[in-house]
Amino acid sequence: MNINWYPGHMKKTIEDIEKKLKLVDFVIEIIDSRIPFSSRNPLFDDLLKNKKRLLIFNKSDLSDPKLNELWMDRLTDENNFAISYNAMKPNVGLVVNKSEELMAEEIKKFEDKGLNKGPLRAMIVGIPNSGKSTFINSIAGTRSAKTGNRPGVTKVNQWIKIHPKLHLLDTPGVLWPKFQDKVGLNLAFTGAIKDEIMDRETLALRLIEKLKVIAPSSLEERYKLQDIHDMTGIEIMDEIGSKRGALMRGGYIDYEKVSGIILDEFRKGILGRITLEVPDEFL
Repeated sequence: MNINWYPGHMKKTIEDIEKKLKLVDFVIEIIDSRIPFSSRNPLFDDLLKNKKRLLIFNKSDLSDPKLNELWMDRLTDENNFAISYNAMKPNVGLVVNKSEELMAEEIKKFEDKGLNKGPLRAMIVGIPNSGKSTFINSIAGTRSAKTGNRPGVTKVNQWIKIHPKLHLLDTPGVLWPKFQDKVGLNLAFTGAIKDEIMDRETLALRLIEKLKVIAPSSLEERYKLQDIHDMTGIEIMDEIGSKRGALMRGGYIDYEKVSGIILDEFRKGILGRITLEVPDEFL
């Protein structure tokens, strides 16, 4: 599946981020922990190469805890700290402490000169629907940033004072300029790409095919299926539709309805804690 979708406002956002990097000490990057590779825009590697990054593995409550640890370990180095996070259960202290730990060398330079560094200033970046706005609102304690379940809600830069020691500069979410195959599907599965531009029925079928391989018990337990190993994706979809009453007149499967059920329950974590990517496949 090839997807080429790069609205003009995203190009403008990249240019704006580049201009405003000089205003911040470091960058906080929000990652969807269900897709730690696909939810990181590769443009950031070059754009942010001179800034340290705090990698927030958001939605960690929806992803596999063992794979969370594996991914964070692989992405952590002297310039990148990774932490597991659930924006629905904010932990300001953790974010502030890790920010100070990441920037300890720079803070010490000020202290050695007898100066007070003042609050750290961080730019927050991420792809649409990674939970960036929810993260900001939860730790700020207010609805500082607009939130929504549709990608691309944040449209303007804004400073948010979340703590006396940490101020954030928000930016709109930015998707990859182009993506294909695994990345495109994983972004679509998690809702980072608007459903309106996708074929939801095909998308749900592809998700079933993937879950049959990486998390078959999740499908079997949730939808009360028996041994899906020898079933095709469409057979599994039909069985789910039948058990859930997603039927049209004449007993035919209502694929639009069953697709909505499958995608919605995966995205909400009802199918269990599932990570769609493993490090060895992408790094």
